[in-house]
Amino acid sequence: MKTVTLDIRSPSDAMADFVQAWNTGKSQRSARISFATPELLWQVLTAKRWELLKAMCGGGPMSIREAARRVGRDVKAVHGDVTALIDAGILNRTPKGKIEFPFDAVKVEFMLQAA
Repeated sequence: MKTVTLDIRSPSDAMADFVQAWNTGKSQRSARISFATPELLWQVLTAKRWELLKAMCGGGPMSIREAARRVGRDVKAVHGDVTALIDAGILNRTPKGKIEFPFDAVKVEFMLQAA
């Protein structure tokens, strides 16, 4: 199963992990997409966009129209959400112009601590 982990990490921590993987030639077990703050994660992953990811998870490449049909929403509104998710690196656009969430599972990882 191909899993992506969405987490909260500083850009410097994310870059350090990338450099270590590059230098050792060992990649992580799963893909990882990091956000600098919890607020940024929730700004990108709105309830509607999370619903869209759930509908696309493991579904392979599809048109925006098909994604909109799966979530029962207007194509124009889904197009806006798709654009935001592509810009965040969560969705991909295929060479044939379709959209893809290339993962079978999503893990969200963050910790809330006392200030």
